[in-house]
Amino acid sequence: QVQLVESGGGLVQPGGSLRLSCAASGFTFSTYAMNWYRQAPGKERELVASISSEGDPTNYADSVKGRFTISRDNAKNTMYLQMSSLKPEDTAVYYCSVRWRFVRYWGQGTQVTVSS
Repeated sequence: QVQLVESGGGLVQPGGSLRLSCAASGFTFSTYAMNWYRQAPGKERELVASISSEGDPTNYADSVKGRFTISRDNAKNTMYLQMSSLKPEDTAVYYCSVRWRFVRYWGQGTQVTVSS
């Protein structure tokens, strides 16, 4: 079955960086677009970034453009989110996601906390 496992979250100071990873299995990773979402306390889950099956094109939410970079390694069945210049408002649980056979799948999420 489809499995998505995020890692790399943690506590970071404002202005710092983190790299999230999403290990995928159970489907042909290299043929599907992938997404990163996030959900802050009391807020709805929002789309942060998307990447096509081949790695280009990519798309970003306005709030993270120029600070976050989404990428993937199809040989490793892994997607990444490089986050830089982090702000307290980036604090959220970050989820990777794929829409496979008309069903959207989610990982368990990884917590990112930006605080001094």
